[in-house]
Amino acid sequence: MTRVAGVDSSTQSCKVVIRDTTTGAVVSSGRAAHPDGTEVHPDAWWVALQTAIADAGGLSDVSAIAVAGQQHGMVVLDADGEVIRPALLWNDTRSAPAAAALVEEFGAAELAARTGSVPVASFTATKLRWLRDAEPENAARVAAVALPHDWLTWRLRGFGPGAPNGPDLGELTTDRSDASGTSYWNPATGDYDRELLIAALGHDAVLPRVLGPGESPGTTAEQPGIPGGIVLGAGAGDNAGAALGLGATTGDVIVSIGTSGTVFAVTGTPAADASGAVAGFADAAGAFLPLVATLNAARILDATASLLGVDHGELGRLAAAAAPGAGGLVLQPYFEGERTPNLPDATATLFGMTLTSTTRENLARAAVEGMLCALADGLDAVRAQKVEARRILLIGGAAQNPAVAAVAAQVFDVPVVVPVPGEYVAAGAAVQAAWALEGSRPAWPVELGASPEVDVRPEIRAAYAARR
Repeated sequence: MTRVAGVDSSTQSCKVVIRDTTTGAVVSSGRAAHPDGTEVHPDAWWVALQTAIADAGGLSDVSAIAVAGQQHGMVVLDADGEVIRPALLWNDTRSAPAAAALVEEFGAAELAARTGSVPVASFTATKLRWLRDAEPENAARVAAVALPHDWLTWRLRGFGPGAPNGPDLGELTTDRSDASGTSYWNPATGDYDRELLIAALGHDAVLPRVLGPGESPGTTAEQPGIPGGIVLGAGAGDNAGAALGLGATTGDVIVSIGTSGTVFAVTGTPAADASGAVAGFADAAGAFLPLVATLNAARILDATASLLGVDHGELGRLAAAAAPGAGGLVLQPYFEGERTPNLPDATATLFGMTLTSTTRENLARAAVEGMLCALADGLDAVRAQKVEARRILLIGGAAQNPAVAAVAAQVFDVPVVVPVPGEYVAAGAAVQAAWALEGSRPAWPVELGASPEVDVRPEIRAAYAARR
């Protein structure tokens, strides 16, 4: 049995999934937590990766491995390969003024044409501009810029200070999906835009070589807990990894409800939305991945469940007991500011409170509806980029709540399917590992779970739109 490993180095944790290349069956898995916060030293990711590998039983019988990771995170290295400061993560919004400055300097339409996206606080370029302005001494030391999955792949290959192969910055690699989230790489041409990098950081720097689908950057170097000679896949950004793991094709729109909410689809045509609503990313298989992201998703349910003093199961039962429309309660769920729409300083607002409407059931229902209506707005924006939507693949922990799935079938106007729970980002990385090892993309089956009956209630979205 040939086995490959896929890694999901996400915001909260590192997951490792080992799969059989013939059937795609999961053989073992492991997990380790990441520190909380919106900035994290990359060394914590490396320690978590080693711990998760050990938790999965090690890599002694694994032939290939690939890493998918959270997009946008700013890893800055000096000439000796040392990390200069903790990495700013995608959900760190301190660079919102820097994003506005870059848009003002170049224009939204110009940036969308050159990079596929209009930068917001999440993107790497805006974090580099923040570094230039807020920490000029650190910015001046930057010799190379990498993303989380780039840096971990580099470390697995034995590069870095004190590592077997030394700190060779020229050996940094990435893939087109993750490069497309930097705001200084063009998905349509496949080239870095050095002018934009320099405008952000203040000077040029080494950037990772962009690998194609199925391409390998090399093999692992022997290190504690890491055997040498394991083939490495290119790696990917987390959303592209999920699309690959789900086997998404044209007509599939993925709605992921995690810490953040995302709506994205695989398409053959690059997107360039000057409004900034849709990020024109690339995917991990040679196509494109127009994407809308919201900062607020499952945390909306977390906050509401905490307020009501219930767990998520009971929150779902309360929501299911309320009528569609929640008795007139409408939650605009911008608890942590918002990325789409770009309102980093916004707060949440509950509308329609009366003595009759303000019940536990209606509040639970309003939380679910508000979360899904924000994501449905994202679906509209993706479709405006000429993306066909034939079905929704609803993933993430919250998708397993029957009330969330049922309300989704009322909010979205296309059929909703809920795949069985799985580590789909890690699964996509495992696909890349098998692809690099065997030279062709595997076609592993994806088990589907619930398919709630389509029951579109346009009044839900109409009430939300009136308050938005």
